[in-house]
Amino acid sequence: MRQPLKDQVQQLLSLADVQVNGSRPWDIKVHNDQLYRRVISQGSLGLGEAYMDRWWSAENLEEFFYRVLVANLKEKVGKDWRMLLHLAVTVLLNLQNRSRAYNIGKRHYDIGNDLYQAMLDQRMVYTCAYWKNAKTLDAAQEAKLDLVCRKVGLKEGQRVLDIGCGWGSFAKFAAQNYGVEVVGITVSKEQVKLGTHLCKGLPIELRLQDYRDVHEKFDHVVSLGMFEHVGYKNYRTYMKIVRRCLKDEGLFLLQTIGGNESVRATDPWFDKYIFPDGMLPSSKQISASTEGVLIQEDVHNFGYDYHSTLMAWYDNFKGHRSLLQKHYDERFFRMWEFYLLSSAALFRARRAQLWQIVFSPQGVPGGYPSIR
Repeated sequence: MRQPLKDQVQQLLSLADVQVNGSRPWDIKVHNDQLYRRVISQGSLGLGEAYMDRWWSAENLEEFFYRVLVANLKEKVGKDWRMLLHLAVTVLLNLQNRSRAYNIGKRHYDIGNDLYQAMLDQRMVYTCAYWKNAKTLDAAQEAKLDLVCRKVGLKEGQRVLDIGCGWGSFAKFAAQNYGVEVVGITVSKEQVKLGTHLCKGLPIELRLQDYRDVHEKFDHVVSLGMFEHVGYKNYRTYMKIVRRCLKDEGLFLLQTIGGNESVRATDPWFDKYIFPDGMLPSSKQISASTEGVLIQEDVHNFGYDYHSTLMAWYDNFKGHRSLLQKHYDERFFRMWEFYLLSSAALFRARRAQLWQIVFSPQGVPGGYPSIR
């Protein structure tokens, strides 16, 4: 006799020491019994949409996700035809080609500057902070920006390309503290609009531009948190363009979230609601894309710092809820909460990494001195 769906879910969750309608903070409360069928048939997509629909809840959502990830429950839930179709599409098509390059800007970064101003630090840095000697989000983000500047050896008067510049946080910090000129490119109209205002009066130009359309030379190139949108079919093209834009004596710093395994598609829920066409590169994929193009000088993994960063963003998001309710409904709040807390758990469980990798075109004479 076939095991009831509820029993199947309870048995799976027990592997992560999670109970249905239990009393501990990480136990889930089920508000709609259709949840079990939805999760078994649709996996993470069904789990996320059910949370958005208020079918279930947990007092400590981040701890719930952490336990599920450590127990590797995702691999124990079957994939329905929609997930298989999504994987097939990503393999057959180049979802990050020129014609689709601006989709992520429209669907994620353009949803509202007010949201990001409320959630992020005072500089509006939307990438992992560096918490080594910092106790606040503002201090940790400044430490990260300064770390990037020191790693590429910025000198006054140099010209830098920032691929995926966001609201100009790196550009502004580098111009103010190191006396450099910065060209930043992004696929978000809202980032260019607000970022240009924030960087007013500085030698900074922010452009609405795809990386494939840059044809200039720079002393250095940096890219913080943009490579996750490039797609595995374009990794090598991306690296060749960086090399084309980089002077022979310059350095390229890539900061990216990384996966522990090579993949060709992202999580279906994240693809649908948060980062359309996004994809986490593996170290193998990055190395293959740079072979014969750039020389890897230094790798720095501080992925656990992303857990602290995401939890700080969540605290800010939650603290500004009353203000944000004017423009965002309850379903959006639950979607964004699911995004931030599941991501935080992902880094805490070490299922994702954060790499800063320094590359040179021809090798640094005498070797590159690792900077931390």
